[in-house]
Amino acid sequence: MGNKLEGKIAVITGGTSGIGLATAKRFVSEGAHVFITGLYQKEINEAISEIGKNVNGIQGDVSNLTDIDKMYDVVKDQKGHIHILFANAGIIEFAPLGEISEKHFDKIFDIDVKGLLFTVQKSLPILQDGSSIILMASVGASKGSADLSVYHAAKAAVRSFARSWSLNLNQRNIRVNAISPVPIDTHFVNRVLNDQQTEQFLQNVIKTTPIGRMGSPDEVAKAVSFLASDDSSYITGIELFVDGGMAQI
Repeated sequence: MGNKLEGKIAVITGGTSGIGLATAKRFVSEGAHVFITGLYQKEINEAISEIGKNVNGIQGDVSNLTDIDKMYDVVKDQKGHIHILFANAGIIEFAPLGEISEKHFDKIFDIDVKGLLFTVQKSLPILQDGSSIILMASVGASKGSADLSVYHAAKAAVRSFARSWSLNLNQRNIRVNAISPVPIDTHFVNRVLNDQQTEQFLQNVIKTTPIGRMGSPDEVAKAVSFLASDDSSYITGIELFVDGGMAQI
């Protein structure tokens, strides 16, 4: 691979598995030094071993503002600044309208919206002018689902953040973009569904995706890398779909 991220310092929240881990690997292969975050030290250690070099791990919960502060303290102490932020950490939980609870709503919005917001806000003192911020949205921000209305609403908020924050940060030449994948072939969904439900959900994804297959984590990572690099220097405020055409056709 090339070195289009040579010398860049990146932070990836939720970087221990799935799209986050694939992106960390790709960033490192393209010359960046990466800080990954995760909830569990064991998973952080395993991810660091898998990535192999130019990576540090930080344990923390993005819904906890104190943890976010500690994360950036570590980054500042070790590298002083960052050039790329991929606000990727998030969760998905299913509930039809009649079964939505306050706990369900608070959990999703605390992580997928509040956590993402303060992950970005608290990065600003160490984020270099000319940096790139990538927000993890979802094709769900543009689609309806009987069982995912709260999750989709959270991702619609994330997509809106990319527009507004592009205006907030344009004087610093900091670009903010959202990446919106369809459900990708990771263990993300399996954590909240049983095997039969997961199979049914994934088969429905395949049926409604024009390309006719699941996407891989690295296919999303390639798009994130594009938005992180100078190859996208004239792109800000967009939502880049990596969805096999689901939201387009």
